[in-house]
Amino acid sequence: MVDRLGCLAMKGLILSGGAGTRLRPITHTSAKQLVPIANKPILFYGIEAMAEAGISEIGIITGDTGAEIRAAVGDGSKFGVKVTYIPQDAPLGLAHCVLIAQDFLGDDDFVMYLGDNMLQQGLSSFVQRFENARAAGGADAPSAQILLCEVEDPRHFGVAEVDASGEVVRLVEKPSDPPSNLALVGVYLFDKTVNLAVRSIKPSPRGELEITDAIQWLVDNKHRVTHEVLKGWWIDTGKKDPLLECNRLVLEVLQSKNEGSVDAGSQIEGRVVIEQGAIIENSRIRGPVVIGSDSVVRNSYIGPYTSVGNKCTVSNSEIEHSVLLDGSSISDINRMSDSLVGRNVVVKKSHQRPSALRLMLGDDSTVEVE
Repeated sequence: MVDRLGCLAMKGLILSGGAGTRLRPITHTSAKQLVPIANKPILFYGIEAMAEAGISEIGIITGDTGAEIRAAVGDGSKFGVKVTYIPQDAPLGLAHCVLIAQDFLGDDDFVMYLGDNMLQQGLSSFVQRFENARAAGGADAPSAQILLCEVEDPRHFGVAEVDASGEVVRLVEKPSDPPSNLALVGVYLFDKTVNLAVRSIKPSPRGELEITDAIQWLVDNKHRVTHEVLKGWWIDTGKKDPLLECNRLVLEVLQSKNEGSVDAGSQIEGRVVIEQGAIIENSRIRGPVVIGSDSVVRNSYIGPYTSVGNKCTVSNSEIEHSVLLDGSSISDINRMSDSLVGRNVVVKKSHQRPSALRLMLGDDSTVEVE
């Protein structure tokens, strides 16, 4: 579809309905797409990437956490976009998301983006290449373009087989004998033909409409599917360790800023962001680190690759390579590392006698002790 300026109109579709079972217990009470990376919800990075690519209309697929997603994102105006929410009653597959978004998408080209994905590269060049090829028309105009990434063990991913000319000829979901090491990243570009594809495929053995089957339908029916290999890193933030690694990578490019209060007894080293209202007293902060607004760090050490959320308190403790969500309190802890701490969590040393480890843990918690 062409707009008034003669450019291809493109919409965005972000999938934000997953339950986030691999991040429990954090996601028992919060959407996985709103878990922060460098103190910004994962979902926001995807919205911003679309806005930077010139996409102004975005549909967000929501599930059980829809109300929380709506409250965080709003109408999209703070990102410079217009957001439409599309509820999905049950997780019936990525192709099902395209199916239920038909009224929003119409006949426009669109980019589909998994809401818990994090990419180092933006979307602009990826989208521009597709738009240019579509605008040129003719037999070379693609109906789809997929983003791929070279991985060490492709057996855990959807995998693309690409011929010598660079055309996608086959997609296989988690193959035991992979045809290549090129995994689907979770960013897809489509024209309206995909609407016919998702209506033409059948549910997979797990009862879902698979987007890989829809793309394979396009290939089998002689529609051109092109690809691009990812530049830079890609992380699925659905588990704790990848999420912490993603936090590290984003903090690596942090630009220092201090809008809080740092007393004379404190040391700030390296790239550190201290947000408005934060207070640092008699502490050492060794970046890259971000300290959220209205948080207090007192008599403590905050080491590299740590994100402290808003309204947190850290006292008489040492923390590094960790993510603390809003409202958390850490006190009298000798050393905490490689940790993901949820909202309003209290971690403290007990002074009761006899000495013992005393825990109150929710479902799916993991605790490692010395």
